[in-house]
Formats: sequence, C-alpha cells, structure tokens
Amino acid sequence: MQIDDEVSQRLCASLETLNARIARLAIGLGMNLEDQGVVTRLLDGPPAPRVVTERRANREGARPAHPAMSGERRVSHLHEELRGLLVLRYRMETTSLNDNGLTLTRQILDQAEEHLVQKGFKPIAHGLDLDP
Repeated sequence: MQIDDEVSQRLCASLETLNARIARLAIGLGMNLEDQGVVTRLLDGPPAPRVVTERRANREGARPAHPAMSGERRVSHLHEELRGLLVLRYRMETTSLNDNGLTLTRQILDQAEEHLVQKGFKPIAHGLDLDP
C-alpha cells in the first residue's frame, strides 16, 4: 500500500520513526507494550521516581563535579521519555483522525507498521494494536 499525498507520507514517516523509538525504549526497559495493561499503567501511573542523590563517587570518595548519568537516573529518564512519546503518538493519531478521517489515518498507521515489520520489529512492539 502506498499513500500518495505528501503530507500523509510525512505523517507516516514521523509515526514510523516515533514507533521505532517507542519499541526500542520498551525493549530496553523490559516493558511488553503488546500488553495493553502495561501501556495503561505506564500512562496512568505516577511518573518514574526521580533520582535525586548521585550515589557514584571517585576513588577518593568525592563526587565528580559533572557526574555522568547513573544507571538509575538513566532508567528514570528513559521511562519518562517512553511515556511522553506514547502521549505524543496518541496526540498525532487524534489530530490525524480529525484532519484526515478514519480511512486515511488507518492507511497511514498500517503503512508505518508495515515498514517497521520490514525493518525487523515485532508487530505491536510499540504498543499500538491496530486489530484489537
């Protein structure tokens, strides 16, 4: 399936890129977004706890002046990025439905999914099940 309109093609490419990042984050965080309960808990739950205290220290016990991001802090940031990207994707889908209608939006989502599967992603790895 090919979408003709340039605007629709750009939206498809944007959704494809967005879904790929969502899938990579989910894989890295060990979250199965194929389970809608996981997606719901991620979106409805509290934000990931903020890591305030940097626990790493150098050999002398002093904290570095500009510490690199700790593992805990990185996971917290990735969790929030995933949450934000899911919200962004839902917003883009809603806007597309309002602007383009159901049929064209469905075609755009199907094409983006098709491209991701061709790149090796599992269907629904990004948490959007088009056939519930």
